[in-house]
Amino acid sequence: MARSKSSGRWLDEHFKDEFVKLAQAQGYRSRSVYKLKEVDQRDFLFKPGFRVLDLGAAPGGWSQYASQKIGKHGKIIASDILTMEEVSGVTFVQGDFTENNVILELKAQLQGKKVDLVLSDMAPNSTGMTVIDQPRAMYLAELAAETAQQHLVKGGSFFVKVFHGSGYESFYKDVSKLFQKVVARKPKASRPRSKEVYILARNFK
Repeated sequence: MARSKSSGRWLDEHFKDEFVKLAQAQGYRSRSVYKLKEVDQRDFLFKPGFRVLDLGAAPGGWSQYASQKIGKHGKIIASDILTMEEVSGVTFVQGDFTENNVILELKAQLQGKKVDLVLSDMAPNSTGMTVIDQPRAMYLAELAAETAQQHLVKGGSFFVKVFHGSGYESFYKDVSKLFQKVVARKPKASRPRSKEVYILARNFK
C-alpha cells in the first residue's frame, strides 16, 4: 500500500528530527525522553532511591532515564497497554489503564508502599477528531491524577501530559487543590504544532 503524502511528510520529519537522532545516538528508546530530561534538569524531579510510577511507559524511554537517576536503591513500576522490552530495574505491568484489573495489579506491585513521583505520558490513539480525542486525553490525565492522589507520599510530585482544549483549565485547577505548586511546561522536544503540554505538580498535600 502506498503511503499518503501526510504520512510520508511525517516520516521524513521524524527521521530528520534532532531528538530522534539524539535518542538513537545515546541509546534511548524514544525522543520523548528529552521532554522528561529537560524538565528534570530545570525542576529536579528525581533523587537517588526514589520510588516512581511510570504510566504510559512504552517503549520505555522515560523508565530508562528514571532508572539512571534513581539508582539501584530506587524502584520503578511502569505500565502501558503496549508491550515494552525489559528495562533493568523496572517492573512492568501490561494492560489498559482504564481497566480495573490493571489498576489492581499496579497496587499489588506497590505492596502498600507510597511513591515519590508519578509520571504519566499517556495519550489515546488519535482519531484526528478533537471532539473525540480531547475528552479521551483528559480522561487519562484524570485517571493519572487519581492514581497520584492515592499513591504519592506527602510532598511527592506528579508530572503528566495533557492537551490544551476542553477540560484543560478545570483539570489544572483540580490538580492545584492537591499540590502546593503547579506549573505548566512545554519542553523543546514537544513539537511546536502539538497541543500537548506537561503539568508539573509539586509538594502533594
